[in-house]
Amino acid sequence: MRSALVGVIGHVDHGKTALVRALTGIDTDRLAEEKRRGISIVLGFSHLVTAGGEIDLIDMPGHERFVRTMISGATGIGAVLLVVDAREGIQPQTVEHVGIAGLIGVRRGIVAVTKCDLVPVEEAVAAGEAAAGLARDAGIAEVTAVRTSAVTGEGLDELRRLLGDLPEGSAEPGDSGVFWLPTDRVFAVPGFGTVVTGTLRRGALSVGDEVELTPGGRKARVRSLQIHGRPVETAPPGRRTAVNLRGVDQSDVPRGTALASPGLLTGSRWLDAELTVLATASKELRSGAVVRLLTGTVETSARLRLLDRDRLEPGTSALVQLFTESSIAVPAGEPFIIRTPSPPATVGGGRILDPVSRRHRRHDGRTLAGLRVLAEAPPAETLADRLRAAGTTGCAEADLARLLAVSPHRLHRYFKDAGAILLPDGTVLDGTAGRTLECEVLALVEKHHRDHPAEPGLPRDRLGRNAGAMAAVLVERGELRNEQGRLRHRDFDPAALLPERSRRLIAAVEREFLSGGLMPPDASAVVGNDRERFQAILYLTRTGVLVRATDRVQKRDILFHRDALVKAQRIMKTHLADRNGGFLVGDLGKLLGISRKYSIPLLEHLDAIRFTRRLDDRRVISEAAERTPGS
Repeated sequence: MRSALVGVIGHVDHGKTALVRALTGIDTDRLAEEKRRGISIVLGFSHLVTAGGEIDLIDMPGHERFVRTMISGATGIGAVLLVVDAREGIQPQTVEHVGIAGLIGVRRGIVAVTKCDLVPVEEAVAAGEAAAGLARDAGIAEVTAVRTSAVTGEGLDELRRLLGDLPEGSAEPGDSGVFWLPTDRVFAVPGFGTVVTGTLRRGALSVGDEVELTPGGRKARVRSLQIHGRPVETAPPGRRTAVNLRGVDQSDVPRGTALASPGLLTGSRWLDAELTVLATASKELRSGAVVRLLTGTVETSARLRLLDRDRLEPGTSALVQLFTESSIAVPAGEPFIIRTPSPPATVGGGRILDPVSRRHRRHDGRTLAGLRVLAEAPPAETLADRLRAAGTTGCAEADLARLLAVSPHRLHRYFKDAGAILLPDGTVLDGTAGRTLECEVLALVEKHHRDHPAEPGLPRDRLGRNAGAMAAVLVERGELRNEQGRLRHRDFDPAALLPERSRRLIAAVEREFLSGGLMPPDASAVVGNDRERFQAILYLTRTGVLVRATDRVQKRDILFHRDALVKAQRIMKTHLADRNGGFLVGDLGKLLGISRKYSIPLLEHLDAIRFTRRLDDRRVISEAAERTPGS
């Protein structure tokens, strides 16, 4: 069933609660003090089922002392029901409530002129026209006025019909893959535990989901969900929802707490925003002014910082920063309201662009251009702009998801249009920056080959974080090879880079070890005092031609030629693989015609590469070696 969330707004004593009760049969004044004083103090909730869908009504306090409460309920609404007393017409809180609705982006509304049984028709019509004009001036473009009376029932059927039309014209809230629910009530139910209620502002929430309580980061699990007292398995975005939480006490959910997808939000004191000052504001706003910031169910003090001017006149808009008194966690794109602390009055509001920002320089063209993209561009263009600005440093995937208020999975949908590249470590690069980084990594590897032809490749730990991640991409694509932490080009031939004299010396040293077979010469004897011969052995070892085997008992190394090792493995598979009891070191020595000086380090090496497996003082050919074709 389609639905619409409608805020019932207006001046105190203009009959909001009575009208809601007449429409729905629900008394939204539930507190004893509200009944005693005859005014709403907290948010009241009711619903109306119509042919067009289900209407969630939020009855908001009209007294100026409870504007904060009104705003906490207003930030999630899609339309307003503006209530105006036919006798009194527009009053101060009428103007403030309508201004708030316009600032948070409400564009549809209905004017209900109440107590029409007490005045002539002409007065009621005039009150309705004036209120509709006020709403249009605030940006609420679609407004219809209805004359009503909660006493006689006048206009109630027409009002129900108009409310029933709202779901049809409402845009379905998109599922961004993440959820966010600012709580406005918390209580404990015996036998069930903690229950919170609020408007599900983003995404869908299901039974069993893990939620993060922000601020604070505590985790909980959804035990059950209700919408207007009906149990549901999943609550869709845009609905008033009651959430029964497992794993937290009522005291763990203070005022201002929100439920969010784990990892969606992080606290920050710097917010980038788009701010509009009400045309009805009594004076301009200056850069550096201290204001009260209200967003979701959070209220905090903040200092206003204008980025392209020193003052903001009534009726104008600008890109700004807000530096909050304490860290807050809120998704990007959320509406906010600012009020002056003394005298208390709503002066402006708008939309948060980047909820985790840093202090910007004022009058900086690049910063302002980037914020305009955030304010106006679609997600893929916003993503591309942010990545271009980051260059080869890139942006963390989690930060970009937070900037667009989407899950990483949804974020990936924009990568193709944005020309983005995702590295294995979660860094995202602009396509041009990615190609630049590819070239830089390939050039570094090539330079290392030229400067150090005797080495098998560039040590990967010499690369920076992003370059190292790009190297992993190049290895996966086959353009580079990674062997024991060293990177080399796939077609790297170290010998081709060596001078002819070095190649002849290396070949001569290799022949000495090759001719020695499984009884190779001592490396020290081959080197003598010749440094070039030492470099030749180092080269042959690094390139895998010579293989170092260690006798851990005697603490000595033997360098075998790789061809000799292949020959030894082939002989052993032929003659020792079928020995059920395994073989001793002496058995191997007799088979290969070598002494313990060579057979022990040989077996230590074969154990290390899992060709043989040791059983006390015996060894067997491993099953993996037996299944491998002859070496």
